Amino acid sequence: MSTLTLLLLAGLLPAFQLQAPDGDSLTRTAITAAWAAGAFGLLGALVWPLLVRALLLVPALVLGLLGFFLNGSLLLVALWVTPDGRGAADPETAVVVAAVMSAVASATSTALAVRDDDAYRRRLYRLTDRTRARAPGDPADAAPGTVFLQLDGVGHRVLRDAVADGLMPTVAAWLEAGHRLTPWRTDWSSQTGASQLGILHGSNEDVPAFRWYEKDTGRLMVSNRPASAVELQRRAVRRTGDGGLLTFDGASRGNLFSGGAEQVALVLSVAARRGRRNRSRAGYFAYFSDPANAVRTAGSFVTECVREVCQSTRARLRRETPRTPRGGTYPFVRAFATVVERDVVVAAVMGDMLAGRTAVYADLVAYDEVAHHSGPHGRDTDQVLRRLDRAIALIADVAGHAPRPYRIVLLSDHGQSPGETFEAVYGLTLKDLVRAGCGLPVPRRVRRTPSGSEARDAARDALRSALHRPLDEGDETARELPAKPSEPVVLASGNLGLVSFPDVPHRMTREEIDRRHPALLRTLAHHPGVGFVLVASAEHGSVVLAGDGTEVPVAELTDDGPLAVYGPGAARAVRRTDGFPHVADIMVNSMYDPETGAVHAFEEQIGSHGGLGGEQSEPFLLSPPELSPPVGEGEELVGAEQIHRVLRRWLRESSGPQVPVELPVPVELPVPVEFPVPVELPEVTGPPEAAGPPPLPSRPEPHRPADGRTGAPEGGPDGAPGDGAADGPVGAPAGGSGGDPTDTPTDAPVNGAARGSGGAPADATVRGYADGTARGPADGPLGGPAGAPVAGPLHGPPVRDEKC
Repeated sequence: MSTLTLLLLAGLLPAFQLQAPDGDSLTRTAITAAWAAGAFGLLGALVWPLLVRALLLVPALVLGLLGFFLNGSLLLVALWVTPDGRGAADPETAVVVAAVMSAVASATSTALAVRDDDAYRRRLYRLTDRTRARAPGDPADAAPGTVFLQLDGVGHRVLRDAVADGLMPTVAAWLEAGHRLTPWRTDWSSQTGASQLGILHGSNEDVPAFRWYEKDTGRLMVSNRPASAVELQRRAVRRTGDGGLLTFDGASRGNLFSGGAEQVALVLSVAARRGRRNRSRAGYFAYFSDPANAVRTAGSFVTECVREVCQSTRARLRRETPRTPRGGTYPFVRAFATVVERDVVVAAVMGDMLAGRTAVYADLVAYDEVAHHSGPHGRDTDQVLRRLDRAIALIADVAGHAPRPYRIVLLSDHGQSPGETFEAVYGLTLKDLVRAGCGLPVPRRVRRTPSGSEARDAARDALRSALHRPLDEGDETARELPAKPSEPVVLASGNLGLVSFPDVPHRMTREEIDRRHPALLRTLAHHPGVGFVLVASAEHGSVVLAGDGTEVPVAELTDDGPLAVYGPGAARAVRRTDGFPHVADIMVNSMYDPETGAVHAFEEQIGSHGGLGGEQSEPFLLSPPELSPPVGEGEELVGAEQIHRVLRRWLRESSGPQVPVELPVPVELPVPVEFPVPVELPEVTGPPEAAGPPPLPSRPEPHRPADGRTGAPEGGPDGAPGDGAADGPVGAPAGGSGGDPTDTPTDAPVNGAARGSGGAPADATVRGYADGTARGPADGPLGGPAGAPVAGPLHGPPVRDEKC
């Protein structure tokens, strides 16, 4: 095929020659073409991977462009080594010829591989840079690995409708085969930052929204900015004492956070790091090591840009509503999310499976980005769902060629709710409304509130990385903060708005706000586009205000009353957020129409998420039948932290037979200072009497001991022995999850009773089981009398270094 392609191009391009100046016979020309094609293929197989690896230090986007020129250079070398020097081409022509040959070769090999499993497998190995082939002596029933594929923004209803409409045949086949489709409810902050932090790191405490202002630090936190992502991940690790879901042989692809994985690609929290082992751009090598990929991705990128222009033009001509502007650089942002990021992430996941890694978590953001600007339902998003299903099918096919079986779990971090923007309906932004309520001047020319979609900032950061420019966020933060400290900071996170007064160091109460701006709270609560307002109160603690004059203390809040329209769980979500240290002075949730499912986003999005109301709070979890049910019969999945515990349990179920392991003495797991910093656990060889119970690490305030999330026993201060509690192991280290003893990390000491003394005796034998169960004497507590065996919770491999 390559020979025929060269002959055809030699006839079409005057500057490309395969004959001597005085002409050659057809046979001679064909032999020359075959020589050139063979030499080009050999050089591509031998030289190209070495060039790409050598150029990995070159920025990723620049590497994609250099691929065309490097490929053309290889063709020039191939023509130079042909017999009698009959091959010749101009440099620019060589680039075109090489690109066409790569595209034809890629299409041909893919078509052939459909019917040839061996050829398909060889191409996948080359595509994904497989590094660890299965050893001949490995057992056929090796412990399965787990792949978690996050379909960003795809709600439970959207997935069900897509399956019913035939848009996702792969998912439909899984459901027919017995996969479980389980809806779950997000927290009040229904967005990727809060959900993914909770899923990957087990805690999304103190993440009130997509963006928020912190008075104590003076920082503007934005979930999809590298510096904020690093800080959020560090806080979660310090709070839980555990590196994350992927600390053992894991890989994180296309996420905001690493989950503790050493293998990362397109992970925002490590985007600014330059270490050799954790360079987020390293995933590009696995993709661009095949020269055909540059051609294929470039072609798909251009096609996607054209598709977006055509779709937006059609929407304008048909006067479709709701509609938002989609010009400027948006076609390129959409193409980056739906083509470039998808291709690189999918290739990285395939490489992880062929390498036999234990756990992989990847985020595909294509649907979320398109739904923000086209709406969550319609032909635009239907096309994206079809392509996502094809990507899922490709990953499922790779599982058959991997050195171990894999269980693929699909999930989403949130859904999306449709509706006109707040500005489009009422002619002003939330910031304008707040300024009017404060008696401040409102600008005549309304400035648009920028979209907070994940893909836009991801594309921006990739471009800056390509130009080797630092990811400085100071200028953007300065533009979003008010010019005067006395003026309010107004931020939007979908249909959730946050108002803070930076010149007041504490969270302002309703009474203080009324004295300073008497009309503000009434203006917000009674506006038809606002559903309810949360504000602190010196008299009632905190209160929820609604448009009909309703005032309900948060302590008395139920799912009836002003929050009834938002569905079950709304009161719990509001109450939990009200306890965050960095909750805004005023939290504003837009109205929600249960008949149409519409909300009003406070930023430029006709498909939005971030607050309460409709499909945005109803993501899904799709699991294979080999895994245990995520919840019991009649129970509900609520919150990203519970999803984390379910995924941890599934990883333990996939780890094979469990063997009890003797541990000589409890080993202290210190709280990390920076993330990610490897922590070498000390090897303790002394007698048990020399080692007492390890000191409990301090934790940041405020504490929430009642529900066990901080590991504090009920009825006592954080970490105190006290009376113990059923939902938090006494004396557990920072890695213990509280609420689920099986989540205690691998190296955590078992030094406390389930309900009692808070410390194993000095001569007790401390034992842990890899399946996460806690097994003690049948007739006494875990911290029983001296000499009694004490068994404690343990998950994962029994002895290893934990990276926190």
